[in-house]
Amino acid sequence: MTLQKQFTFWFIALLALCLCLFLLRGILLPFVAGMALAYLLDPIADAFERLGMSRMLSTVTILILFLLIFMLAIVIIVPVLAHQMSGFAENLPGYIAKLQDFVSRQGASILPRFLNELDAAAVQANIKDLVSQGASWIGALIQSIWNGGQALLDIVALMVITPVVAFYLLYDWDRMIAKIDGWLPRDSQMTVRRLAAEIDNSVSGFVRGQIMVGLILGIFYAVSLSLLGLNFGLLIGLGAGVISFIPYVGATLGLVVSGGVAVVQFWPDMLPIGIALGIFAVGQFVEGNILQPRLVGERVGLHPVWLMFALLAFGSLYGFVGMLIAVPAAAAIGVIVRYVLEQYLQSPIYQGRSGLLIASSAQDEAQEN
Repeated sequence: MTLQKQFTFWFIALLALCLCLFLLRGILLPFVAGMALAYLLDPIADAFERLGMSRMLSTVTILILFLLIFMLAIVIIVPVLAHQMSGFAENLPGYIAKLQDFVSRQGASILPRFLNELDAAAVQANIKDLVSQGASWIGALIQSIWNGGQALLDIVALMVITPVVAFYLLYDWDRMIAKIDGWLPRDSQMTVRRLAAEIDNSVSGFVRGQIMVGLILGIFYAVSLSLLGLNFGLLIGLGAGVISFIPYVGATLGLVVSGGVAVVQFWPDMLPIGIALGIFAVGQFVEGNILQPRLVGERVGLHPVWLMFALLAFGSLYGFVGMLIAVPAAAAIGVIVRYVLEQYLQSPIYQGRSGLLIASSAQDEAQEN
């Protein structure tokens, strides 16, 4: 098969896969969630097997433990978060009004000193409009996530189908990998294996590492803000930790929201306001200098801009399911693009005749020596 035919075949196969995912996006969530769960738990099952447990016993044990921890978290944490989310939604208009009043009063004494040539009232009005628009956008975002979550996260499907899918995939994971490996084209088998290993290394390094980073940061933010006495501290802290997998977004959003709530709640006492802001500064320092290097590392190869683009693109196409597959897809595309670029740099298109002649002569000299 010629290179052109191979490219055409795989391109059509990719388009067919994307089309199927798009058409079936409404029912994919429990299956994608089960696959993701099996992928995350497979190293633990392998570790239990090395200890002498059978694959069936290790699979059952892992899923039972995971479901117990998950149900315990739902019973203990979810009611508190739901109460705080409801309270935050109710108090959001009041917070916005108080922040607008705070900006107006503080701006009246500060702006004329530095902006003598500008209309201070107009500047204050623009600031108030900006705060209102930002608050409206955040409120609409939270409402859309909540409504979308209720529509997509079908409780029955997630609680029934996802564990079943995860069980069968986790139990047959190694055999499925071996079966797929047996289907690979013989001429490209080693290349596909190498690319698959790089993709797995990138995905596992980011996903498993970032889950630990988000969990640690979420607990740190939630506990610290709750001890400070900040209203809705548990909700703000855990929310910032959950979305910390998006570079800089989790910490920035948590800093803005907690700072706004702290100003409304504690002003004019600057100490708790400074502590609320300092909590996120400490969290960012710990994440950048300790957690990320140790738990995620440099081997991931996912640039923050590419990651954010993938999350937005797949999220807009496939909704919540798209956000679940965005990171693996971004990692896979990144590995493939690097491979294509490597092949291009070694091809006549890039090197030209002179480059190929130099490479050929160098190879001949190496063989003679």
